[in-house]
Amino acid sequence: MLKMLGGFVLTAALAWPSLVLAQATTRPCSAIEIAGPACLLAHSQLPSLPAGKVYWHLDRFSSKSDAERAAISTSVVVEAFSSVWLFTITKSGWHARGGKHVSTVGPLPIAPAATYATEYIRSVFEPGTTAPLHVHSGPEAFFAVEGDTCLETPQGIRIGRGTGNQMMIEAGPPMLLMAIGRIPRKGFALILHDASQPPTTLTQAWKPRGLCARQLSADQGR
Repeated sequence: MLKMLGGFVLTAALAWPSLVLAQATTRPCSAIEIAGPACLLAHSQLPSLPAGKVYWHLDRFSSKSDAERAAISTSVVVEAFSSVWLFTITKSGWHARGGKHVSTVGPLPIAPAATYATEYIRSVFEPGTTAPLHVHSGPEAFFAVEGDTCLETPQGIRIGRGTGNQMMIEAGPPMLLMAIGRIPRKGFALILHDASQPPTTLTQAWKPRGLCARQLSADQGR
């Protein structure tokens, strides 16, 4: 079956219970948070990064104004999953003023660039839903507010379980992200990339071995 979704062709393959194709790095999020394609929460330009290793800090605030007061030059403020979030790219020892620290993801495997950009993505995937096959021009980091995560690349799979599970992948390899387990996966992703390069490129140059789909079947007792 073929469908058009977000300007791309959607092909439902037998190996994947549900395949969602959309260019998440260009399609803005709406206020409605239902299961479906990933979407872009925020984009920012970063003329420079701190020297040394950098991390993605996630902090939750009671109000947007409080989060904005705590923001620095490499921060963005977003609203998602019934909370106000402050996302910040900086050193590991940094702490936001106020709010509740949720997680620190990193260090991010960045490559030298003249300028950087970030794409922050929100997704709600039912178990079995997967993003399209794609590559990134910079590292991608994932944080699950709830639910289980499976990431398949040519090197195999990585699995994250439960609230707060996180993972990272460097620029370059093709990947397939799938929600596994028994409940919807609600999560964020960060793409930190060379601002002169597109953040995401769809690809058909690699065929997954169905490792995440097998894990999903095991989770659901099939």
